[in-house]
Amino acid sequence: MPARFHVLASGSSGNACVVEADGVGVLIDFGLSPRALAPRMKQCRLTWNRIDAVVLTHDHTDHWNATTLSHLATLRLPIYCHAEHKKAFNAQSRAFAALDAAGLFRHYEPGESIDMLGRFRCEPIELSHDGAMTCGFRFEGNGWAIGYAADLGCWTSKLARQLADVDVLALEFNHDVPMQLSSGRHPLLIRRVLGDQGHLSNEQAAGLLAEVLRASVIGRMKHLVQLHLSRECNDPQLAKSAAQAVLDRLGVALPIYTAVQGRIGPSLTIGKTTETRRRVMQPHLPFDD
Repeated sequence: MPARFHVLASGSSGNACVVEADGVGVLIDFGLSPRALAPRMKQCRLTWNRIDAVVLTHDHTDHWNATTLSHLATLRLPIYCHAEHKKAFNAQSRAFAALDAAGLFRHYEPGESIDMLGRFRCEPIELSHDGAMTCGFRFEGNGWAIGYAADLGCWTSKLARQLADVDVLALEFNHDVPMQLSSGRHPLLIRRVLGDQGHLSNEQAAGLLAEVLRASVIGRMKHLVQLHLSRECNDPQLAKSAAQAVLDRLGVALPIYTAVQGRIGPSLTIGKTTETRRRVMQPHLPFDD
């Protein structure tokens, strides 16, 4: 069966992506308001009626929005999150109370697979990032797989293996190191971003990409999506060039899509495009730039 991956927003002003497969839609993060999400969803031919569940990567406020949390409560959508993430929400709010009372907060642990309504699986993958538990995800169904990793300051061979053999790799290419160092930002913010619990530079992400490709079956990866580019300390062409250098060196040909905060996309389809839709009803310092 086909799968679709949509980037609605990616960057320090808000993050949200969608995975669709076999009639089930999963929203990855909800860092924008419902009003901001609606036109982006419409451009991807999505509506809230096509979203069946939500997964949260971590609790930084560019990844969840209080107004959207209320909207999710109204829609009675399950939110899969780590237990640490709930501490960031206002426990006195009506939205929190409604979600909690209905059992719609579903706790995950890294390495424990989440059954997405019997249609596909989602495995949380622990990432190195400051704050509460931060996870990427591996989504996998019948004949397809998507790897998603943003907001991480370093990577390991284990992470590369966890992201291997995917059709779509969505990976953070946050900053160019020289641009970061000459940005004029507060030294503490620069140190944070460059640290092992900060964000991946273009070069670090390119290194991870190379390791993932080496660990994968030749020709398996079909698309690379670059996520979470800093508007101040990166340039899309620099990010793309870093990834292209890896592809050229390894003799791999695949398209590179660079997500930009102010625009939606890419919107990718893996496999055949025919699908029957079935709706499943369910009872400071800037963080990330």
